[in-house]
Amino acid sequence: MTVTILTGPPGAGKTTVAALLGAATDRPTVTLTTDTFYRSISTGFVPPYLAGSQRQNEVVAEAVVAATSAYARGGYDVVLDGVVGPWFLPPFRAAAAREGWDLAYVVLRPGLDATLARATGRADSELRDPAAVRSMHAAFGDLGELEPHARDTTHEDPAA
Repeated sequence: MTVTILTGPPGAGKTTVAALLGAATDRPTVTLTTDTFYRSISTGFVPPYLAGSQRQNEVVAEAVVAATSAYARGGYDVVLDGVVGPWFLPPFRAAAAREGWDLAYVVLRPGLDATLARATGRADSELRDPAAVRSMHAAFGDLGELEPHARDTTHEDPAA
């Protein structure tokens, strides 16, 4: 099984590309979004980009890895759409090694101006605060050894 983590800042095109990837295969595939896991927190929710959200974010990451693993064990490829920075990769890597699935990490990273325009212009988005969007964009700015996994989506059609 293959698990593809499709990540990047808000407005990068993750959800659109994840839907296209999920529909472009004949293999059994599940598309998961980390937003669903965050929205499932009924009380005590802390926006994941704010101070004080670290423990919550770790719990959500653990739940996402568990769900991803369950689907992969069941014979499904998984396309995961969400803000999964390199700091949250270790549990995915451990699960992939333990359970024998292939792990792909793809960072969609448009330029800052495009990110701000897309994220702040969406009416249905919880995350439209320009300062938060800038911060999340910056978090994907220097990926170190993972830099080859980044793709500039500023002017790309999602199907590309």
